[in-house]
Amino acid sequence: MQITLLNTGKRYNREWIFRHVDQEFIPGRSYAITGPNGSGKSTLLQVIAGAVLHSEGEIRYKKQETIPGNYAYRNISIATPYLELIEEMTATELLSFQATFKTFIKPIPEMLAAVSLQNAANKQIRYFSSGMKQRLKMAQAFFSNSTVLLLDEPTTNLDADGIALYRQLISDHTKGKLVIVSSNDEQEYDFCEEVISINDYK
Repeated sequence: MQITLLNTGKRYNREWIFRHVDQEFIPGRSYAITGPNGSGKSTLLQVIAGAVLHSEGEIRYKKQETIPGNYAYRNISIATPYLELIEEMTATELLSFQATFKTFIKPIPEMLAAVSLQNAANKQIRYFSSGMKQRLKMAQAFFSNSTVLLLDEPTTNLDADGIALYRQLISDHTKGKLVIVSSNDEQEYDFCEEVISINDYK
C-alpha cells in the first residue's frame, strides 16, 4: 500500500507539532523519521497509521485503488512502546484474539518461538518483563499479513539478544513491505533508504 501525505499537519490546542508535510511512502521501501525526544516523531507515525487525526492537509492510502482512511488499518501493522497489551490474557490468547481481525503469516506457536517466547505461551502477560512484552509486540507486528509495517522506537526495553532479534526480523520479514521507523537511535533505522527529519516540518 502506498501512503501519501499532502500538506499534512497536526496541532494540539494552539501548538503545531508539525506542518506542511509532503511525503510519498512507496511500497517496498524503508523510511526513518528522526528527531529529538518530544519532537513529534511518534505523533507523525500515529497520523500516518490513521490512529490520530491530522489537523490540516490530506492523507491518501492506495493499493490498486484508493482506500478510505478508516479501512487503512487492515493493511497496517504497528509496534510502539505505548501500545497497550491485554495483561489478563496469555501470549497465546492475545495473538488468537488479534487473529480474529488480522491474518498472521505463521501459526501462533511458531510466532512465539521466533521471538523466544515459546516457554511463556500460556503465561499471563502481566507477569512478562518489559523486554518480553516488546518481543510480543514485535511478533504481532512482523508476522501480520500486512503490506505496511510501522515501528516506533522498536528496540525499547530490549537487551542485546533482543536487538539482534529485531535486526533479524527486519532482514527476514520486510521484503516487499513499506517500512517506516520512528527513532533517534541509528541502530534501529540504519537499513532505511530515506531519512526524514521531523525538524524540517516545524
